[in-house]
Amino acid sequence: MQIYWTKINKIIEETPEVKTYLLDCPKDFTWEEGSHTHFALEGFNAGDKPNRGLIRHMSISTLPHENSIGITTRIREKCSEFKTILRNLEVGNEVALFKTHSNVPLKREDKNVYLLSSGVGLATFRPLVLDYFERPDNVNQIHSLNIDSSSDFLFTTIFESAPDKNFTSQFVDNRKDYYEEVKTLAADKNGLFYVVGSDEFLVQNIKVLREQGIKPEQIMLDKREQALPEFLSFDLSI
Repeated sequence: MQIYWTKINKIIEETPEVKTYLLDCPKDFTWEEGSHTHFALEGFNAGDKPNRGLIRHMSISTLPHENSIGITTRIREKCSEFKTILRNLEVGNEVALFKTHSNVPLKREDKNVYLLSSGVGLATFRPLVLDYFERPDNVNQIHSLNIDSSSDFLFTTIFESAPDKNFTSQFVDNRKDYYEEVKTLAADKNGLFYVVGSDEFLVQNIKVLREQGIKPEQIMLDKREQALPEFLSFDLSI
């Protein structure tokens, strides 16, 4: 397994609780839209076994041509040891990346694409939307729906409805409105539904989508293939 050590080159405060860490691109480090990586802090591999408390799965919120690897994350006032250390890092500090993989690349199947996310989960979708703007081939349109109870919505300059690009973006701050909107979107029985958020959020979205007649193969999750049956084998008889 190759470990890429790299430096933070910029820290962006997206909202009071969300930061994006832009990292230098190591030589030979490649990724595509919808990628996640193992993001580790200094000292994670200092002992006999990796210190898992210093490692997190993180989505990459940038595309390669932006020349920085973006890691966007929410850091609350009360947070884990990992987030506490991360909050105190500065430009020039080193972090490690390894095991990078994409579970949710943009499918180009001449269908409508719906991006369903919670809070900072929107970071996973930022590269998909940018990729679509640059190359809309074989995607009919994209609709993004994000719920964030903080109302500090992310990436609003990108997630802004653009009718000329067949792109619409919606933000809501409560679950009731969010799930009513999901039901409305699920009227498209041929659409592709991407869902990113906590496991609880995934389960609830899948339940709503399946009850509306959306098939498991139309639902894309940011999970490794072996984990998909656990989420998608939803029993409609329950």
